[in-house]
Amino acid sequence: MTEGRAVPCSTDMKAMLAHLDAIEREMRTLGLWALEPPPADALASTAPFAHDAMVLEHWLQWIFLPRMRETVRRGIRPPSACNIHAFAAHSFVRHGVAARPVVQAICGFDEAFSEWVESLG
Repeated sequence: MTEGRAVPCSTDMKAMLAHLDAIEREMRTLGLWALEPPPADALASTAPFAHDAMVLEHWLQWIFLPRMRETVRRGIRPPSACNIHAFAAHSFVRHGVAARPVVQAICGFDEAFSEWVESLG
């Protein structure tokens, strides 16, 4: 272990990346995957989930998934919690039951993420 960093075992890393891939796959299936990024000012938002500048699916695609993949791949010690499923369930209600697989994938990630962070000590 290096200072400020904790390198997860490859099994944990693969599992975390698989959860992130599941979120992407479900977003694509539901048609929530954008071809064009949001404007630069939206990407620079510091509000939680960038809710002041973009819809949740854009935040997931353009901010959360890339950053979290990089965090996992580099073995960077993440924050202690990543509880986005409740906000996702609320945000995706406009898509009805079709969004359930996306919300479930996010919930699965949140649970695995908590276990991963706990295992890092």
